[in-house]
Amino acid sequence: MRIALAQADAAIQTPYPTNHHEQDHDMAITAGPSARAEQTTELLIQNRTLEMHLMQENLARAHMQERLQEAEDQRLALRAMRVAKLRRKAERASLRARKVLAGAVL
Repeated sequence: MRIALAQADAAIQTPYPTNHHEQDHDMAITAGPSARAEQTTELLIQNRTLEMHLMQENLARAHMQERLQEAEDQRLALRAMRVAKLRRKAERASLRARKVLAGAVL
């Protein structure tokens, strides 16, 4: 009797799916329109939250870029001042050397 009941139960049960498509199809959960609306609302809230975080991050990145550009501009300005100072110093040294040379020739 037990064997007959077990065989009957086995005959009623559906076999396991043979491939992934069948398995996914059998295991798909169908949600009603209200559940989908809630999911959509949740996704919109998550997207807005993410956008807000990204806005802060983008603002910080832009501020940092601006500060780096200012620092680079200051370095270039200092370099130009040093170059001008060294050029004037070299011109004075050249003028002194010419004067000394002219005095030695005469």
